[in-house]
Amino acid sequence: MKISKKLLMLAGLAGVLALSACGTGSGNTANTGNNGQSGTADSIGVQVKHEIIGIDPGAGIMKAAADALDQYDLGDWKLIEGSGAAMTAMLDKAVKAEKPIIITGWTPHWMFSKYDLKYLEDPKNVFGEAEEIHTLVRKGLKEDQPVAYEFLDRFEWTSDEMGEIMTAIQEGKDPMEAAKTWADSHSDRVDSWTKDLKPVSGDKLKLSYVAWDSEIASTNLLEYVLESKLGYDVTALQVEAGPMWTGVASGDVDATPAAWLPLTHADYWTEYGEKLEDLGPNMTGVKTGLVVPSYVDLKSIEDLK
Repeated sequence: MKISKKLLMLAGLAGVLALSACGTGSGNTANTGNNGQSGTADSIGVQVKHEIIGIDPGAGIMKAAADALDQYDLGDWKLIEGSGAAMTAMLDKAVKAEKPIIITGWTPHWMFSKYDLKYLEDPKNVFGEAEEIHTLVRKGLKEDQPVAYEFLDRFEWTSDEMGEIMTAIQEGKDPMEAAKTWADSHSDRVDSWTKDLKPVSGDKLKLSYVAWDSEIASTNLLEYVLESKLGYDVTALQVEAGPMWTGVASGDVDATPAAWLPLTHADYWTEYGEKLEDLGPNMTGVKTGLVVPSYVDLKSIEDLK
């Protein structure tokens, strides 16, 4: 009799343990692991409140992201407007906690050097193929300021080169100091842009750019070289994308190195392209899209359904 009761007690305990194991394992289809970095797309959507963290509402990438929500039938998802700084702050917080997050991202950007990130595949090609960053100048600049025109026409560099300045700025260095350090350590590249150009004597030149990390890097570099090597007195204006384009088109601004084409600034090109001069790309192979940390178990925008 005592043996029988003992067997019954052991059997009951085994059953409790089995039920407990089921309750914490396969019975939970939205299991996300200890830190929330994996699991089904639906569970990740719940964790991020079906929010995609964006940047400035006027940015072309925001329009493309909104189009992606429509074309991929993601009616439950919301695109959150903000700023580049706010977006990267939220990304940093999520990565440190190993939590999922979905953002609007682009390269070149220092965050791809600091964090292990990946683009979500875009089978509908909503974000387009690789883009280019173009230098635009006002009409008549070639005649008025031939030295500046020739320098801006020659200017081109790589995303890795830009990344050195962006990383230095992100780590706390003053943008102009970061540009000077880069130019001094890459004198061969600077010489290729300024070779045989005769410096002017304090001629004024006005540049404009959007407040993206990439454009802060490129504009500060141009300002440094134009002033220190070519004798210009440069004013650099940080503005939104619309005023950046209208300023060059109207002639109020001499140049901008910050036009993302053919997609991001497509609407501005359609409206103002005939009123300015495009010197062509200063960087090729740039990219935009939806980005997640590599530990997030998503592969494609379609996985968000």
